[in-house]
Amino acid sequence: MNPRLGLLKPYPFERIRTNLAGLEPPKGVPLINLSIGEPQHPTPALLKDAVTKNLGGLARYPQSKGLPELREAMAKWIAKRHGLGTLDPETQVIPVTGSREAIFSIAQAVLDPADKNAYVVCPNPFYQIYEGATLLGGAQPYFVNSLAAQNHAADWDSVPEDVWKRTKLLFACSPNNPNGRVMTAAEWKRLFELSDKHGFVIVSDECYSEIYFDESKPPVGALAVAKQLGREGYPRLVAMGSLSKRSNAPGLRSGFAAGDAAILKDFLLYRTYHGTAMSNTVQSASVAAWGDEAHVLENRRLYREKFAAFRDLVNPVLPLTMPDAAFYFWADVRGDDEAFARDLFTEAHIMVLPGSYLSRDAHGTNPGRGFIRIALVSTVEDAVESGKRIAQFVRARKPAAVASRG
Repeated sequence: MNPRLGLLKPYPFERIRTNLAGLEPPKGVPLINLSIGEPQHPTPALLKDAVTKNLGGLARYPQSKGLPELREAMAKWIAKRHGLGTLDPETQVIPVTGSREAIFSIAQAVLDPADKNAYVVCPNPFYQIYEGATLLGGAQPYFVNSLAAQNHAADWDSVPEDVWKRTKLLFACSPNNPNGRVMTAAEWKRLFELSDKHGFVIVSDECYSEIYFDESKPPVGALAVAKQLGREGYPRLVAMGSLSKRSNAPGLRSGFAAGDAAILKDFLLYRTYHGTAMSNTVQSASVAAWGDEAHVLENRRLYREKFAAFRDLVNPVLPLTMPDAAFYFWADVRGDDEAFARDLFTEAHIMVLPGSYLSRDAHGTNPGRGFIRIALVSTVEDAVESGKRIAQFVRARKPAAVASRG
């Protein structure tokens, strides 16, 4: 067996199950699971109709490069959404079977497993696939802390020069999981400068880009900033997006990788051998999804309603900072996040994810410790009910602290 499998840490959802094992929730109180970021709004009818109308595609092997009409639909959507003018569907975009798969596999394509001194830089807290992809690709992760004192911005300038010299790949996540922060144009500019100097590839994980709260301010993406800076061809940059969150279709496993044509050419070669071609049926349904914005607008409306209702109930006793985007509250519980999650389960039958499970001890601290991630992915009714229960739980847990905030 690959000895590097032993380097992989338990997945956060395995850890939460272990943390809650043996605990007894209150009888007669239904569980509300706010721990997993799995969209639960109904999948739009246009996607389901497109799947059933194209079942004939199951009779043919799909091509790794994807159907021309899907690449065209993706290129058109990306260019319009991010103000790129045009994007070449032949060379600058390829379909992927969800951003999770693509994030993992692009590391295997970029990294040289013989280079034992290579680094992959990523934010901390982070999406655990970044770490797993790094370790199985033969490199070492270098974590860049995103601290509350810095408004959860990753402190890229804290990375030593000797680490940058050995960096082959950098993962950025904007809007960020778990804190919902959107990177600024200045931050992207700094990363591009570092990439130019040291030659590493940047992968921008933008799977939450279409979940935001102000219709006049969609989150800026890496490709958009690169275009504004005149970085023609998007050198050493690949952005990834998905239909999972945008279109409430996590089971469709459909997304894109777009950007530097040279990187995508090599990535496509890897994918041909890896066997990750998207089903023709799924590709046809994806064409319909990328071509429609009405269902995405309705999706955002539901999230706005949920976040407003939940925050109104919880914020008076547990201060919540509205994220820029995505569907998480990253809440400071001012104490032991694991204990908070256990007590919330046993007293209110609500599951949340301890922030320390989404981060690593790095540079003398764990930036997720003392936080919980609350995923508001279910119904408006569940958001209201969970908000009431959490508010009651916090009031009972810290009555003196609550009174002092009043």
